[in-house]
Amino acid sequence: MKEVAETATGAFYLDSAFYKAHADKLKFNTDGKFKIVQFTDVHWVPGNPASEEAAECMNEVLAAEKPDFVIYTGDIVFAKPAAEGFRKAFEPVISRNIPFAVTLGNHDDEHDMTRQEIYTFIKDMPGSLTGTVEGLSGVTNFILPIRSSKDAKEAFILYGFDSLAYSRKEETKGYDWIKPDQIDWYRKCSTALTAKNGGKPLPALAFFHIPVPEYNQAASDENTLLIGIRKEKACAPVVNSGLFTAMLEAGDVMATFVGHDHVNDYVARWKGLLLGYGRFTGGKTVYHDVPGGNGARVFELTEGERSFKSWIRLKNNQVISSIHYPADFVKGGDSNPFI
Repeated sequence: MKEVAETATGAFYLDSAFYKAHADKLKFNTDGKFKIVQFTDVHWVPGNPASEEAAECMNEVLAAEKPDFVIYTGDIVFAKPAAEGFRKAFEPVISRNIPFAVTLGNHDDEHDMTRQEIYTFIKDMPGSLTGTVEGLSGVTNFILPIRSSKDAKEAFILYGFDSLAYSRKEETKGYDWIKPDQIDWYRKCSTALTAKNGGKPLPALAFFHIPVPEYNQAASDENTLLIGIRKEKACAPVVNSGLFTAMLEAGDVMATFVGHDHVNDYVARWKGLLLGYGRFTGGKTVYHDVPGGNGARVFELTEGERSFKSWIRLKNNQVISSIHYPADFVKGGDSNPFI
């Protein structure tokens, strides 16, 4: 029991076999740049020709952007056999030898594989950096460091969280929420990484599937600068478990990016953090009435800077909604000591 509990502590995690094994997999290039592509809500249905639209989109985006890393933020498959759907959804990335990781969505385990079975299936795929933490709620919880171009030190951090699926409580029907033990794990790991960096929080991004309640708070505030498309309210849990607050207090995470709501791809700054969506990547196997069709979100990181650029890439080489964070969002008097 003691061993399981220890895996959730910050210092222990940074000394874990998973963290060490993946410590040198991601690295800024000699120009100090690192590019990420986020695919979300692929909703692959094996045998349905409509799913090929998702493959076409992913192949076009990867050919154009040539990313260093790809993150899939949930709802990857939408029918059984799930294993076939996962293979098809990851094929564009695996065929190009691009490292990737996965945070599960609420639909992924509704078919013929449990969350644990999905993780076991994915973790050994070529290029998969998807991790888990024993003893934590959910399965796809992990930290991936991006190393400096100059040495082996961590220069940037990517957090992945399993936002689970549906609430099991009658009083709080709807979507589940990231649990207190996951948030405690994040706090401890963030604290350990900050201490390792001489007391200065490392710049970080966080990825998961279901948005936190603050997405709706941000979008409903008339003073919030919102860039992108918002065609539906964020389908967030009714319970606010405190992840946003934990990140604000820790000072490392600059932004969170989710999927889940197919006709949203906006970003909005709220109380010092950027809350963002990816772009629906799937084909016509599920609703996605959004102008321009399916696509992906792209990120460009610069080593040594607490900032990033991001844009949406659609099929046919169309690029929309380009931003530079935080420069495009800072107003007079709106400051964050961690930016």
